[in-house]
Amino acid sequence: MKTPTKKSLSETGHAKNVANFQSLISFCSGFGAVYNPSKESLKIPQLQSLLENAQDTMNTTMTQRTAFNKATNSRRNAFSDLKPLSTKITNAFAVSGTEQLEIVNMKSMNKKLQGTTSKKASASAEDSQPDTAKTISTSQQSYDKMVEHFSSIIEILIQNPSYSPNEKDLKVTALQDKLSDMQTKNRELIETYTQYSNAMLQRNQILYDPLSGLVQTSKEIKQYVKSIFGASSPQYRQINGIEFKVIKGG
Repeated sequence: MKTPTKKSLSETGHAKNVANFQSLISFCSGFGAVYNPSKESLKIPQLQSLLENAQDTMNTTMTQRTAFNKATNSRRNAFSDLKPLSTKITNAFAVSGTEQLEIVNMKSMNKKLQGTTSKKASASAEDSQPDTAKTISTSQQSYDKMVEHFSSIIEILIQNPSYSPNEKDLKVTALQDKLSDMQTKNRELIETYTQYSNAMLQRNQILYDPLSGLVQTSKEIKQYVKSIFGASSPQYRQINGIEFKVIKGG
């Protein structure tokens, strides 16, 4: 049996809070005219509005998460062959008849590209949990560096006309196309993460704002029901067991 990840557990927790809030409203509506709070935010229409906002922001967050995951996979694919390709370029450059000093420069740049990310860091970057901004930032720096190093490798080739391989994938024009594709995929990843991050912030505001959020409102509803029916009443027992939790992170 697959163990749920922290990310999937937190997503389940957000959804459970929203579903439980819907149940809470249903019970309050069932109390009829007796449920008549003076606080505006606890009235049934306002609770319904809060529920709709929560559902909308949950849907938006899921949509943005899907786009982010798609962009993550696209970038992973675009960069997947970069390191072996860089080694092939270096080997081809070494036998192109160029000066030894340029070969040394190329090998140095290839070494930088190969060492940009460790295996552990690379796995962490691509399987990163979007709720951890530090992880995303570290990942982004790694990919930015690979783009930078590959661009430098291409520049070395351009400045050495003796490099003229017959292999299509090693030609400068093909490598420039590869670089452009990597830059595009990297930019798309940044853009989709920004939208996903903003969606999460909005969702967390609606669900967990300490003054007006869904979880805080649920506490106030329970307090109000307790005040009008009593702590030992069946009405209070109906809703007291409905669980709400503040979920940190994504």
